[in-house]
Amino acid sequence: MKVLITGITGFVGSHLAEYALEQGAEVFGTIRWRSQTENIEGIRDRLKLVECDLTDAVSVQRLLQQAQPERIFHLAAQSFVPTSWHAPSDTLNTNILSQLNLLEAVRGTATRIQLAGSSEEYGLVHPEEVPIREENPLRPLSPYAVSKVAQDMMGYQYHQSYGIHVVRTRAFNHTGPRRGYVFVESNFARQVARIEKGVQEPVVRVGNLEARRDYTDVRDVVRAYWLALERAQPGEVYNICHGDSWTIQQVLDFFLSQSTVRVEVQVDPDRLRPSDVQILEGSYERFRQATGWEPAIPLEKTFRDLLDYWRERT
Repeated sequence: MKVLITGITGFVGSHLAEYALEQGAEVFGTIRWRSQTENIEGIRDRLKLVECDLTDAVSVQRLLQQAQPERIFHLAAQSFVPTSWHAPSDTLNTNILSQLNLLEAVRGTATRIQLAGSSEEYGLVHPEEVPIREENPLRPLSPYAVSKVAQDMMGYQYHQSYGIHVVRTRAFNHTGPRRGYVFVESNFARQVARIEKGVQEPVVRVGNLEARRDYTDVRDVVRAYWLALERAQPGEVYNICHGDSWTIQQVLDFFLSQSTVRVEVQVDPDRLRPSDVQILEGSYERFRQATGWEPAIPLEKTFRDLLDYWRERT
């Protein structure tokens, strides 16, 4: 099977590439001239990397002609919420136009495509709406979330209009080794690792600790993405989540409990957002019924693996 992963050098893309290779797939991936390839160094010689600007329709057409994939996992995006506040136009343009070009390129083919949406699409969630199900209203609270809603709806429209085999997923927070340090739980782990090695003063800087997030191990998430194109209903949307939530305070406390040193915690105003999603806790029941998937890796192991990842790199 020929598989194309956009954003293959990223956190999720690299884990999905490893999983796809384990399934015996021939794996293609998109890169840019500025792509950092550290995440795929261990498997790079087994991948077919194609330089492609996904915002350029001609470049995408050439990519599809070269790879001729049977399945596409569309992960490439500007995925950092705070950046979307500083660069909303770039976030909307990158995320929406890239997907538009991909969908146009696969029209009239039998290619299956999984669109990686986000729980950020739900945005403002009322307490009585937890756990969040796929029918919940979408009330996005950031430019990033707006871009993902647009991608989500575009996927539905292209399935309805052209019969493309599109499966939309809304993944809640996922983490594990290789998670970028701009994301909160990875940032905590990196700070603790740096403090242990004596390269940072014994102070962990934090933002909003009251928000609740539904975390899943990235290795469980990529398994879910694979099953989405194996068994899920085209045109449908599915939550990918753990089904419970941790406050950011609990995440911080876990990393501090694993630390070999005592630290001070300080709130950093620069880490606070103009508006923040207070609770994201989902239900994956629809996806479980469609595919049989359930998360298998305990979050304590996920967070320990993440901390060890940063200890090795500090």
